[in-house]
Amino acid sequence: MLALLPLLRTSWGRRAGSLVAARPPGGVSAGAGLWRAMSLYRTEGRGQPHSPGYRLFFKNEAGHYISPFHDIPLKVDSIEENGIPTKRARNDEYESLFNMVVEIPRWTNAKMEIATKEPLNPIKPDIKDGKLRYVPNIFPHKGYIWNYGALPQTWEDPRRKDKSTDCCGDDDPIDVCEIGSKVLSSGDVIRVKILGVLALIDQGETDWKLIAINVNDPEASEFHDIDDVKKYKPGYLEATLNWFRLYKVPDGKPENQFAFNGEFKSKAFALEVIKSTHECWKALLMKKCDGGPINWYHLHQMKKVMKKSKCGTFLASDGNI
Repeated sequence: MLALLPLLRTSWGRRAGSLVAARPPGGVSAGAGLWRAMSLYRTEGRGQPHSPGYRLFFKNEAGHYISPFHDIPLKVDSIEENGIPTKRARNDEYESLFNMVVEIPRWTNAKMEIATKEPLNPIKPDIKDGKLRYVPNIFPHKGYIWNYGALPQTWEDPRRKDKSTDCCGDDDPIDVCEIGSKVLSSGDVIRVKILGVLALIDQGETDWKLIAINVNDPEASEFHDIDDVKKYKPGYLEATLNWFRLYKVPDGKPENQFAFNGEFKSKAFALEVIKSTHECWKALLMKKCDGGPINWYHLHQMKKVMKKSKCGTFLASDGNI
């Protein structure tokens, strides 16, 4: 952690990434001021891309390093008009809006993930047996067939058995497959509309795959539930099921299995899954469950650590860091 302190004290730096912001969804009639509450986020790369040591850190609008796992809010429900907070809009559309952290852009092969076991949880390359991981091309597709990422402030508890799948979680934030038309970038923070969910069973663990669309997508107003994906993007769900079934086969592993016989569940079902994983995350943060090596060091803790450091009382052996 001591080695991280100089990084935390630096300014934006020449490697600062792009600003990330979200806009209102098509189909939700809201004034421009209604969507200003969403903070802007920056990403800052450290190390050489496509190398084991590469890390993509996140900063908030104030320039503070934050955790995309713990500090970015799950829900899109903070709104304001002319800079003044107002009551959250009571609209079914808002109930299905969430923040998504993009880890992997569509049509790419490098497997990237939020580093849940590292301080500030940057995005990092996935490594297995000392080698960078790349997903194979599942004919006729190239790499990931969606923008792939996760919902912040969620956690699939590996010690808690899901009642609907009879399997425990996979120890990660819940995954999202964003099906909009735009190819996004790793580290983008976007607002998505949840449409449904697929229950992948990966080596005996529940690995939920949410289906969502970027609220800024030109067609977002047409999508409200999983059946709209079948209607407006025929074949996409079948391709998604096939992709998840086969993507590990080239590595000599068996085909993946699914709960519910591979049926995509509705938006209502998906929202309950998100609620459950958010409750698991809150229990993790409050130390009401065993998170193992999960690192929950984030912005508020960082401020405490920096204050202690300035007073000469910083403890590098702090178990939370």
